[in-house]
Amino acid sequence: MPKPFLIYAALTVLALCPAMGARAASKADVSAVKHLGGTGAWEAYIDDAPGGKICYLIGKAKKVEGGRGKAEDVRMSVTHRPADKVSNVVNFTLGFRAKKDSDATLDIDGKKFPLFTDKDGAWARDAATDRAVVNAMTRGKDAILKAEPEHGGPTTEVYDLTGFTAGVELIDKACGTKR
Repeated sequence: MPKPFLIYAALTVLALCPAMGARAASKADVSAVKHLGGTGAWEAYIDDAPGGKICYLIGKAKKVEGGRGKAEDVRMSVTHRPADKVSNVVNFTLGFRAKKDSDATLDIDGKKFPLFTDKDGAWARDAATDRAVVNAMTRGKDAILKAEPEHGGPTTEVYDLTGFTAGVELIDKACGTKR
């Protein structure tokens, strides 16, 4: 696995897990992150972090249209933190700063989910929506996220879901999450 991707993975965990506090993304943090495997645009990881392991799946957008986002800056993740009794946390890194107080829409093969935005991210509003999004993605072909940047027109991010289910199974097994 390329080192820049592992660094991105470690930074993603830090961003998604406030319980890790001021822990910096040092070389030690990156070495604690273990690659579990992956298929297509999806890569699964586990971090044996202090306070409990964190399992997560990171996917890259296959296409970004309009607005200011760039495919290389755009990611989606699903995170499990069993010590905190949290699973299926869905996060999109938009690659741009979203318009203040705007929402995003996630469309998975025609099924739409509203997401809230804050700075350069988009999330489901509750655990039930997180679970529904992950379940839809395991059955879907494509996920399309539409969001509005602070400046410029709407942006559409397209994720190919090939390999998503296999990646979710890897993090489920690593963290003992039941579907």
